[in-house]
Amino acid sequence: MPIRNIAVGRPEDAYHPSTLKQGLAEFISTLIFVFAGSGSGVAFDKLTNDGSTTPSGLISASLAHAFGLFVAVSISANISGGHVNPAVTFGAFIGGNITLLNGIVYWIAQLLGSVVASLLLKFVTGGLHVPTFSLSSGVGVWEGVVFEIVMTFGLVYTVYATAIDPKKGSLGTIAPIAIGFIVGANILAGGAFDGASMNPAVSFGPAVVSWSWENQWIYWVGPLIGAGLAGAIYRACLHQ
Repeated sequence: MPIRNIAVGRPEDAYHPSTLKQGLAEFISTLIFVFAGSGSGVAFDKLTNDGSTTPSGLISASLAHAFGLFVAVSISANISGGHVNPAVTFGAFIGGNITLLNGIVYWIAQLLGSVVASLLLKFVTGGLHVPTFSLSSGVGVWEGVVFEIVMTFGLVYTVYATAIDPKKGSLGTIAPIAIGFIVGANILAGGAFDGASMNPAVSFGPAVVSWSWENQWIYWVGPLIGAGLAGAIYRACLHQ
């Protein structure tokens, strides 16, 4: 049952077997998602000899992330809720659907999953560069932040409507594909401008492996604000 009020939780909940099982599910699903999504970027760079992003490259990135997230959410939904994203977890916390301590376990698992996926990509491709998120030429930092806020708001609002809301009914059966679709659509909209992360874990893993931190804060601040707004609005205004 959803937690109706924002709660810190009990310390022992953080290492309860069920919480650890949920954390493992988040680790595995995030690993699968990042390996597929970032892997598509590595493959594109190899095929184009590190060429500039093209419309076909943007479409391939959109499809890889949409399909990868559809699978990642599907395989973990019955165990952990299929967050696969620290921003989604934060939005769920703001809406009173997960405790702070459980959320921290999710965050650790998601970030570790992304780092391991990026390390695996680096290894299996013979040391090829794992692409990191960055702003395109002419895009300022605040434009990037607003892009991430708006795109992540759409993502987390979709998560609430199709997966979290207890009144969703049969709509819940399409939650994984709806969530994958909104991420794919947002990549088509924002990918050419700031990379369209919407997920701090997705940007964190490649940054660690490549040790490139320029403007990394954008891909935390924007998604967390967007997710928090979605969680608060859905809970306060629409879900009575």
